[in-house]
Amino acid sequence: MEHSLNPFSPGDRTERIPLFPGIELSYMDIAADSFSHRHEAMGHIIQINHCRTGQVVWDMESGSIFLNPGDFSVHTLDVCTDSTLRFPTGQYQGLAISIDLREASAYPPELLAETGIFHGVLQDKFHMGSAAVFLAGNQQTESIFAAFYDQPERLRLACQRIQVLELLLYLVQMEAVPQNRLTEYPTEQIEIVRMIHDQFIRHMERRIPIEELSKQYHINPTTLKAVFKSVYGASLAAHIKKHRMERAAELLRETDMSVAEIAAAVGYESQGKFTAAFKNQFAALPTAYRKQG
Repeated sequence: MEHSLNPFSPGDRTERIPLFPGIELSYMDIAADSFSHRHEAMGHIIQINHCRTGQVVWDMESGSIFLNPGDFSVHTLDVCTDSTLRFPTGQYQGLAISIDLREASAYPPELLAETGIFHGVLQDKFHMGSAAVFLAGNQQTESIFAAFYDQPERLRLACQRIQVLELLLYLVQMEAVPQNRLTEYPTEQIEIVRMIHDQFIRHMERRIPIEELSKQYHINPTTLKAVFKSVYGASLAAHIKKHRMERAAELLRETDMSVAEIAAAVGYESQGKFTAAFKNQFAALPTAYRKQG
């Protein structure tokens, strides 16, 4: 690539690493409150941004990307030609993966050569052209992105190349991309939903009615459900259930707690209902799952 595709200020601590023809990885370590950024419109270049620590609010003409640790975004470089990046915590660490679709299509990584990923699959999947797509992190994406950081020097480039291939395969295999462009909802509502999400995760043993949350955070129940699905890509009930099951699996593997105790710890009063939900998630009864581990 002849010029940097990284949107962040060249004055910050930024490391650029070419991985494959047309695919560049940049690491950012920024200490700032905000800065403005301008560049030419480049609709053939896709950028994936991941927040590791801190927070970034990226204000574009089409709306804002609001990234907390674990979150990531996908967009083409024709939606951020005149933008402002704000860092509410005063610091930010993360990475950006920039993909020149023309170059990557002409010289694709060997393992992706027959997939058609760079010939329109990515753009079609993420409905590119009008706005950025924001995606909240999940267990799988956290594992993928974590492997980009803190690798031994002699293995570093190999790991980075493997991880970018794994990330691209994950993105194109997603069942559906949630239409969660942040222009649809005010930043305040998105922040409320994040706080509600964190409250659920901290207190999995409780079953908190949506009506109670609505009153506590002064947000309409219908709006709460809609914003939650937009941010996390699933309904509130489905998303929290997934977290409950993942936590239950962790407790089965790592503790001697009884099945009844684990059921209560993740919010199930009935051991029978917990067992049925766990089997539906993992295709195994909790006792059998524990023996497998």
